[in-house]
Amino acid sequence: MSRVCAALLASVALLAGAGAGAATLDIQTWQTANGARVYFVPAPEIPMLDVRVVFAAGSARDGTKAGVANLTNALLKEGAGARDADAFSTALGATGAILRTGAERDMAHATLRTLAEPQYADAALALFVDALAAPRFDPAAVERVKARILIGLEHKQQSPGEVAEDTFYASVYDKHPYASPPDGTEISVAALGRDDVVAFHRQHYVARNAVIAIVGASDRARAEAIAEQVSKPLIIGARAPALPEVAPTRAQAQRVEFPSIQSHVRVGLPGISRGDPDYFPLLVGNHALGGNSLVSILFREIRGARGLSYSAYSYFVAMARPGPFIAVLQTDKSQEAEALTVLNETIARFVKDGPPPDDLLAAKQNLIGGFPLRIGSNEQIAEYIAMIGFYDLPLDYLATFTAKVDEVTADEVKAAFAKHVALDELVTVVVGRGAAADDKDGG
Repeated sequence: MSRVCAALLASVALLAGAGAGAATLDIQTWQTANGARVYFVPAPEIPMLDVRVVFAAGSARDGTKAGVANLTNALLKEGAGARDADAFSTALGATGAILRTGAERDMAHATLRTLAEPQYADAALALFVDALAAPRFDPAAVERVKARILIGLEHKQQSPGEVAEDTFYASVYDKHPYASPPDGTEISVAALGRDDVVAFHRQHYVARNAVIAIVGASDRARAEAIAEQVSKPLIIGARAPALPEVAPTRAQAQRVEFPSIQSHVRVGLPGISRGDPDYFPLLVGNHALGGNSLVSILFREIRGARGLSYSAYSYFVAMARPGPFIAVLQTDKSQEAEALTVLNETIARFVKDGPPPDDLLAAKQNLIGGFPLRIGSNEQIAEYIAMIGFYDLPLDYLATFTAKVDEVTADEVKAAFAKHVALDELVTVVVGRGAAADDKDGG
C-alpha cells in the first residue's frame, strides 16, 4: 500500500468518531472575487479537507435536451485540462484523493476529499479545478459515457419501481422541468452530442451559479485561498433564473402495464419547497405517517395489521420549487385494490385528525436521536452546508434542527398536512399486471 493511501485510510478511520457537533459548527460565509458563494466550517481535529461545489445545473435545466445535465456532470472526471481520461484518473489516484460527481433535479455537484497537507492537497485541488473549469469532453469520452448511461436506462425499464417513479413525476409535474427524469430517456440521450454538453457547461458551470462548501483542517485564510483557486478559472456568468412555479395537480389514476409479480404503487402530489415555514411540521408529521420505518402508521396499517404489502412508506422531497409528497407500497395484484384503499384512507385520516400522541412522540425521538449520525463526518457536513447555501437557508439550520423538531405540535402537523396534502388532488400511479394479463395467466 502506498504512503498516500495508508495516510488516507488512517484519516478516514479517525473520521468515524470525530465529526463536528451541530451545536458547535462555526459556519462562515463570503463571496469570491468573481461571485461564487462560499460556506466554510473549520474542523482541525482530522487532517482532511472536503470541498463540495454545487451548481444550479440539475435536470431541471435540461430544457429540450433531457439528460444533458447528467451527461455533462458525468464527463467532468473523464479528462480535464491537458490530461485525457486515463491520465486524469492516474494523476488523481496518485494523490490519494476521492472525487465524486452527481446530478439531481435541482443541482449538480462535485466533491473532493483529500488529505489536508499541501503535499497531497495541492495536486488534488489542481485536478479538481481542472475538472470543474476545463473538462475536455473528448468525443470518445462522450460516446463512452453515453453508452454507459444508455445501458443504465435500459436496465431501468426492467425495474417496475423505477418505471413507477418516472411515471409518477411525469404525471405530477406534467410540463414543469421536474417532470423530466434526471438521467434522461433512451431517445433523448442517444441524440445528445458534444456540442450540447459544451454549451450546457459553458452556461451553468459558472462562478455566480456556484456554491462552494469547505470543511476540514484549514484556517480562514487557507479556505479563502482554496475558494479563489476553485472559482477563479470559472467563467463569471450569471446565477440561474428561478424555476417556474409548479401548477396544482388534479386527481388522476394511471396504470402502466408491466409483467411483474407485484404491483408498484405511488400516490402523491407536489409537496413543499426548501425553506417553507411548514418544513418541520411536515418532516415530523411524515415521520409518524410513513417515514419511521417499521413503526410508522402506514406500515402498521398496511403491512402489520393486514399483511397487504411487503413495504409501505412515505416521504417529502423538498426542492427549489415544491417537490413531491409520495406514499409508496408494493403488493400482490390480488391485494392491490384493498391495499390502495387502506393507503388512501390512512392518509385521509392523518390529514383530518393529525398524528396520535404516541406516534408524534416516537417520530420526534427518532429524528432527534438519529440526527448526530446525519452530521457524523466532515463529508456529511460539507453536503449540508452546500445545501444551506444552495437553498439560501439560515446559517443556524443545523444548530437549531433538533430544537425545531422538538417544538412541533400535533396541531401544527395537522394544519401543515391540510395545507399541503390536498386529498382531491392526489395522483395515483400503479405499475404492474392488469386484469387482461391476469385472465391470460389464469390469475
